[in-house]
Amino acid sequence: MSDAIFNLSIPPNEPVLAYAPGSPERESLKQALADAKSAARELPAFINGERVLEGEKVSVHPPHERSFTLGHFYRGTDDHVHRAIDAALAAKPAWEALPWQQRAAVFLRAADLLAGPFRARMNAATMLGQSKNAYQAEIDAVAEMCDFFRFNAYFLQEIYREQPLHSPDGIWNRLEYRALEGFVLAITPFNFTSIAANLPAAPALCGNTVVWKPAETQIYSAVVIMELFEAAGLPPGVINLIYTDGPQVGDIVFKHRDFAGLHFTGSTKVFQELWKEIGNNIGHYRSYPRIVGETGGKDFVVAHPSARAEEVAVALLRGAFEYQGQKCSAASRAYLPASLWPAIKDRLVSDIQTLKTGTVEDFGNFINAVIDERAFDRIAGYLEGAKANDAVEVIAGGNCDKSEGFFVEPTVLLSSDPRSTTMVEEIFGPVLTVYVYEDDQWEETLELVDSTSPYALTGAVFATDRTVIESASKALRNAAGNFYVNDKPTGAVVGQQPFGGARASGTNDKAGSAINLQRWISPRLIKENFVPPVDYRYPFLGED
Repeated sequence: MSDAIFNLSIPPNEPVLAYAPGSPERESLKQALADAKSAARELPAFINGERVLEGEKVSVHPPHERSFTLGHFYRGTDDHVHRAIDAALAAKPAWEALPWQQRAAVFLRAADLLAGPFRARMNAATMLGQSKNAYQAEIDAVAEMCDFFRFNAYFLQEIYREQPLHSPDGIWNRLEYRALEGFVLAITPFNFTSIAANLPAAPALCGNTVVWKPAETQIYSAVVIMELFEAAGLPPGVINLIYTDGPQVGDIVFKHRDFAGLHFTGSTKVFQELWKEIGNNIGHYRSYPRIVGETGGKDFVVAHPSARAEEVAVALLRGAFEYQGQKCSAASRAYLPASLWPAIKDRLVSDIQTLKTGTVEDFGNFINAVIDERAFDRIAGYLEGAKANDAVEVIAGGNCDKSEGFFVEPTVLLSSDPRSTTMVEEIFGPVLTVYVYEDDQWEETLELVDSTSPYALTGAVFATDRTVIESASKALRNAAGNFYVNDKPTGAVVGQQPFGGARASGTNDKAGSAINLQRWISPRLIKENFVPPVDYRYPFLGED
């Protein structure tokens, strides 16, 4: 047994490669894309380290190329859920007992493997399976995932350093940090490969074992994540990847006595249903389950008359339309002053007209497809409703085409009603709705921003007047968990901008920080008395 005290330095963020024409990373990525499309892959579940190919066979297609088959996964059964739980519980004693630095080493190695030999594979899987362009894949599937693994290891070390402030003479007070008692369920989204990896990895780093249910539209890259974990030395059973339908998983997991926690990213409605189901079973569990969720957003940009029009326009384009608006942080409603609207509109519309749309394999395409037909139809429904609304004008885009892929034009709507449907409801697509206010209505507009949406994930204010920035920050204090000044409301970086929102946007447990890891540990205080008393009598009992 080692008696050394190990130390991790504050890690740097993983550099984001440029993929410029002629660069080695561009050529490597093109080759990885070609390799991925050279043959359809079998996409197994991973239970106790075994690859499982059982159940209903389901084909996987790139959202931008519906006719092409990337591979097949096998939708799981109740048996898969039970086996995954059993595997997680069986693996837990040895994994939890492993010195923390050994657990950390697995994920630190995973980060270095990802930054090196897995980089092109992970990016290619994300590009093809989730229709991300090269840059969007790089910042997500490589840079952010590396950052999660490295920073989480550092944060865990800092948590372990936290000890009682004082031990008086004869007493030794100390804290140990246990994993939760039971197993953790991770339910992950399609839109960020890094989130899909972090939701099972963060609890696992803390000594927990995990059942992982990904979105079906992210399974292609989820398999590469599991292969990365295996290459990094993760023991069998620590993370078990299954493809059983969500309601089936919940029906079994949430009735299990050893269910210890839920790590979730997805829709608000689903999260609320899961919370309700956990509550219905609360008397059955060994411990109160930890519930951590990041859900929806109706993220805002509000500009003051002192803002610079070109800065607002660029922030709106990037914030609303990168990855087709399928970021939970994407700008989807904007409040712009009448004096700046003409200039913002001209710049925004002219820039949108330069955006190229199509397959991810053409690196010149800024816009790719939305994730699947259900998302396409939902977004198309919102656009049809907006076109039928006399209070709404289509400023740019507004058209959809799913003949070859699920393509939706970047769309800007102008609404004279600040509470029209697309100003209030989450669309999760490339649709930005603008409300223009009179310049002298700043305070009233801030009240609109705060009260219009049930969500509170991200938001941004643009202004050059410092008193205005301060007043907006106070007025919108509870309107966004991540608040940006003169910047787009997307692009949080691990170790720099811990991410999460409140209200209907989630539990605000801040992925990418020690706050999140605290949720996956259960501290135990140990007080040791070196010289215990041998007489029960206290001095005050003595006679005068």
